[in-house]
Order: sequence, then C-alpha cells, then structure tokens
Amino acid sequence: MLENTGFRAPARQPHSSTENHKATMTRPVTAVVSVADIRKSFLDFFASKGHTVVASSSLVPGNDPTLMFTNSGMVQFKDVFLGTDKRPYVRAASVQACLRAGGKHNDLENVGYTARHHTFFEMLGNWSFGDYFKRESLKWGG
Repeated sequence: MLENTGFRAPARQPHSSTENHKATMTRPVTAVVSVADIRKSFLDFFASKGHTVVASSSLVPGNDPTLMFTNSGMVQFKDVFLGTDKRPYVRAASVQACLRAGGKHNDLENVGYTARHHTFFEMLGNWSFGDYFKRESLKWGG
C-alpha cells in the first residue's frame, strides 16, 4: 500500500564533464540507479517523516498459522491491524521480502510472461497505525 508520498529515486550523476557532454550531445541521459539506492532512498525519506525503519521479516511467518509464506509487506504488521499487538512506534517503513505462491488474488500464470510478475519480490511500504491518514500523506507528494 504505497501511496504517492513524495518518494523520489536518486538520479545518477555523470562521473565527469566529458561523460556529461557526451550524454547531452548524443542522447538523453538515462538514470541508472541500483536497487540498494532505491531501498535506501525510500527508507531515508520515510525516516525523515518520523517513521521507524523495520527490518524485513522472514519469508516463512513464524507466528501465523494462516500463511505459508509472507506474500505482502503488511504481514509483519497483521497483529497490529487486528488489534492484538501494539508496537512502540506509530509509523513504520519497511522493505519486505515476499513470495508469490497463489491464493485469493492468484496470478501465478503471469509469472515469467510479464515484466511485473515475479515469484520473489520486495515490497516497499510505509505504515501508519492511526497516526496519519491519506490526507496528511498526500502533502508529502507535493
């Protein structure tokens, strides 16, 4: 549930004036950003908004007999949403390792055929446990 909250991936800067000159004279510069840079920028942005950065939980949830695998970024916060757990923070940001293994919204037949369907992926998420809502978060996209 990542809403448009103003996150911007960092742009790659040219290494030299020659590279910059070549890029602007021959073709538009295409930013090359590593996955690690995207993760870090995402987490840094939400940390600057008062979110606690929470590490990815296991792909096999240890305390949830209803799930075989972690299939979304909210799994580690399921008990918070159900009201059976309270965390020492009200804002969280995470990069959760997930496994697509079928289920209610099963689209496994698309894995390997489209650029956006994978069996393993990381879900970037920002969470508010009653601290802010859509109206407040939309201001960050400004």
